Amino acid sequence: MKDLELDKDVRSRLADQIRRYLDDELEVEIGNMDAEFLIDFLSGSLGAHFYNLGLKDALALFSRKAEDVADEVYALERKVEDRR
Repeated sequence: MKDLELDKDVRSRLADQIRRYLDDELEVEIGNMDAEFLIDFLSGSLGAHFYNLGLKDALALFSRKAEDVADEVYALERKVEDRR
């Protein structure tokens, strides 16, 4: 399986958000590289968990949709009369 990777633009925006958060909430100033190292750490330690949650959500959605389709198919059934 391919490693989880963020494109350059997303990483940059996340780094900005992390730097702002740390500065606003914790009064800690960090540079861009430190913010990107933090992104690497968090994505490595938490990324797979969130990815797997996303997969579970997708499977639940597919399951609900499959049930909807099955209901629609059963609704198409016609009554079979026994003519003896």
